[in-house]
Amino acid sequence: MGCELWDYCQESCIDVYYASVAHPRCNGQVKRANGLILQRLKARIFDLINKYGAKWLQELPKVVWGLRTQKTRATGYSPFFMVYDSEAVLPSDIAFGAPRIKNYDENEAESTRRTDINSVEEHRLMSSIQHVRYEQQLRHYHDRNVHERDFNIGDLVLRQIQSTTGAHKLSSPWEGPFIVSRVVVPGTYCLQMQDGTDVGNPWNIEHLRCFYP
Repeated sequence: MGCELWDYCQESCIDVYYASVAHPRCNGQVKRANGLILQRLKARIFDLINKYGAKWLQELPKVVWGLRTQKTRATGYSPFFMVYDSEAVLPSDIAFGAPRIKNYDENEAESTRRTDINSVEEHRLMSSIQHVRYEQQLRHYHDRNVHERDFNIGDLVLRQIQSTTGAHKLSSPWEGPFIVSRVVVPGTYCLQMQDGTDVGNPWNIEHLRCFYP
């Protein structure tokens, strides 16, 4: 894209992708968080007319601040609230005169803060309940849409190609076949070529598919 941000993002994505070959689910939360940041950065800095090479450095604190003060589905609270037990006062609240700003009383600030502290355990309990409910929804979706599969030693499998250099739209995304030589743990396998040569690191089942001769 001719932009430092996209060069950095591409390098980061490649590093994460190759690091996740053996265990791709380990980086799921990090990739999700990075995806949210990149999505919002792109919306703030994209400009067809003017160059925006280093503009992302100026917009990054604003994007991160927005994510920290926004409520999440997992807990029902913002990350800022989970750390400080109180919602942040946003610039928009001050500019447009939010009720919490208009009704602020310096004399009652101390008692209000004590009330917030006393209700910390209640908020933590509510966030825990919401998080359990959220995980149950994810588990239900996974069980309904994802079907478990496994391979045995000696099975022929295809491996997903990791590098797209020189590939085109009609290129196959799979290479092989390879032979499953060992089951490291359920869902992770060691592969070897048909001549018996090992192919290297173990591979997660998400990057493999059955080969039908």
